[in-house]
Amino acid sequence: MRPTPADPEAWNAYLAEGNATQARKRVGADVILRDPDGNVLLVKPTYKPGWDLPGGMAEDNEAPDDAARRELKEELGLDLPLHGLLVVDWVPPHGPWDDQIAFVFDGGTLDHEQAAAVSPQDEELSELAFVHPRRAGAWLRDRLSRRFEAALAAIATGRPRFLRDGQPTMP
Repeated sequence: MRPTPADPEAWNAYLAEGNATQARKRVGADVILRDPDGNVLLVKPTYKPGWDLPGGMAEDNEAPDDAARRELKEELGLDLPLHGLLVVDWVPPHGPWDDQIAFVFDGGTLDHEQAAAVSPQDEELSELAFVHPRRAGAWLRDRLSRRFEAALAAIATGRPRFLRDGQPTMP
């Protein structure tokens, strides 16, 4: 017989067993940051090839927006509010990786002083650049480039996007 909430100890054990067998998802959280001229900030990680958006992976039981803000602070020394969700992208398993949920948040626009002062703050980044949005997609890997373009569209329309492997699923 299945326990019920009337027996809290048995009920919690039952729920914990279900929780232990359900799928776990990796969570990525990136941020679109702009300078006063409308250029977007790209970063070059030391641990993988190519350029990326600022952000990174969430830790255990960390909310995606908290992960994005933590990564900005750790890697760039920026303690900024986020201005909303731009993209949710379900990324299927690839290579050695299981599937992932990737979030992109709007970090807003840095003022001239902030943009001039921003620099890598730890060993995970080797450099950064503010790049015109029309050129930035070419700096990014294919899947991330599609996610980036969807984020720009979300900024323009004020409507978040849901993607499957970087492809729009809804009009």
